[in-house]
Amino acid sequence: MNALSVALLVPIAALFIYALIKKVNVYKAFAAGAADALPQLINVLPYLAAMLTAIEALRSSGVLSYLIGFLRPAALRVGLDPELLPILLLRPFSGSATLAILKDTLTNVGADSAAGRAASVVVGSTETVFYTVALYFGSVGVTKTRQAIPAALISGAVGVIVGLLLT
Repeated sequence: MNALSVALLVPIAALFIYALIKKVNVYKAFAAGAADALPQLINVLPYLAAMLTAIEALRSSGVLSYLIGFLRPAALRVGLDPELLPILLLRPFSGSATLAILKDTLTNVGADSAAGRAASVVVGSTETVFYTVALYFGSVGVTKTRQAIPAALISGAVGVIVGLLLT
């Protein structure tokens, strides 16, 4: 058994032991929690569907490819590997799309290449801002996010810049 397995197993076992001590029916409590979560899921689904539809429309229509082609000369001028552009553009919107592009990047240029390391750092040091905002703000009915999105995008940009400088 490796350390990660133990790190995952210990808190779960502790939770079950605590539940036994407190005489809580874990299965019933889990089922009740899942039932309480269903209305939240119904509230969030329209926001997620709209965002995922917009991402797929950008990719399928070719707009994303056009935007990458448009930004390629500027990226080269500032010393940014153009392989990173799809990741930088999609990361704020979709984690799964970014991971798929990361996989392609690592397959094409190698994990030990500068672009492979930079792509890994970018994915690891940034967040899917719009997905997270849609999920969390949408689940509680917040429609005015105020400074949350700009602050998250700025922190993501700082993560990208520092990550790229350190790779």
